[in-house]
Amino acid sequence: MSSMQRTVEGDVLLHHLTHDESTLDDDLLTRSGRTARTLVKEGPLRLTMLALAPGGDLPEHSTDGPVSIHILKGSVVFHALGIEYALATNDILVLAPGVRHSARSAQGCTFLLTVVHTPSAGSPAPAM
Repeated sequence: MSSMQRTVEGDVLLHHLTHDESTLDDDLLTRSGRTARTLVKEGPLRLTMLALAPGGDLPEHSTDGPVSIHILKGSVVFHALGIEYALATNDILVLAPGVRHSARSAQGCTFLLTVVHTPSAGSPAPAM
């Protein structure tokens, strides 16, 4: 199933993150320093597993909804609002909507990103 069609089918969706991690693209991780796999894309909810290679980074960006970052393996430093947040396995960072942030991992890491997209002004709300 493509990353763009990862909806909740039925009332419950179960993921085993150790299995999901094995679906990350190792070649892309080596070439670009990062890779990602969308696990759920349902209405406003997005769950994405991301991996950064040693020295890999995410350029500064923001989202229109709240974000949580749950470190599954390794370590990473997120930058937000002029502050560095050093995160390691089992740490969770939550950012409010619109907070610009970036990340860099010296040793490499894997994390679960959860984003709740909110409709922009003039846009219809996502169908549930």
